[in-house]
Amino acid sequence: MDETRDKVLDKINSPADLRNLDITDLPVVCEELRKFIIDKVSVNPGHLGASLGVVELTVALHYVFNTPYDLLVWDVGHQAYGHKILTGRRDKFHTNRTYKGISGFPKMSESEYDAFGTGHSSTSISAALGMAVASKQKGEDRQVVAVIGDGAMTAGEAFEGLNHAGIAKSDILVILNDNNIAIDPNVGALKEYLIDITTSRAYNRFRNKVWNFMGRFSKIGPDARTLAAQLEAGFKSTILDKSNLFEGLNFRYFGPIDGHDILHLTSVLSDLKRIPGPKLLH
Repeated sequence: MDETRDKVLDKINSPADLRNLDITDLPVVCEELRKFIIDKVSVNPGHLGASLGVVELTVALHYVFNTPYDLLVWDVGHQAYGHKILTGRRDKFHTNRTYKGISGFPKMSESEYDAFGTGHSSTSISAALGMAVASKQKGEDRQVVAVIGDGAMTAGEAFEGLNHAGIAKSDILVILNDNNIAIDPNVGALKEYLIDITTSRAYNRFRNKVWNFMGRFSKIGPDARTLAAQLEAGFKSTILDKSNLFEGLNFRYFGPIDGHDILHLTSVLSDLKRIPGPKLLH
């Protein structure tokens, strides 16, 4: 990387600094953040792959949402290195997973940006649902986001969370980070189901048309975008070979989208902020 360009990340001491950037600067932030993680973890080993896989998603989430007021729950915590670096722990990141250093996982006592402490998997949806319900009862206009890997989604607690969230009608966004890997390559029926969704040509053609439609009418107001989302949801079960599992649990399903397209991610997340109720972005 050109060292004259490797300066943007040095100026980000909190997500507020990130949100002050122009959206066109975000690809550079992602490039520098990925390089920073690789450089540090190559000296002090840690969970490299999981965090590299969500660099763009991490930047987009902190750019779009008003963290720490908006709550961000990571599942599994292995994904949170970029999150830690962007939330005031860049200069301490070299102590990651060392004695008296910062934790390798989200830790509530370490930072107000770590909304929930987690070291392993499948707790995020239930935790985020509890936060969303509490915020609603307190009259707070707070967004709650859970980022869960496809390996973590296979556990019983994740399904309990989906089951409860679908009936509670809470404003919660679940982001399914589907990369076909947990500790080892994933197996099982859910893995095959997600492959069916991501490889359905008919559905993906339709999805792209819907997102273009939604973008065209975004300036009209949130009602037009909500209507487009409802139209998309209504057609999914007829386009896919099987009815959509997440729609069946009363989640509005969006995706699959490219998790490494930072500009598209910010646009989609901005749209989803305006849609009430339980939502899942694949």
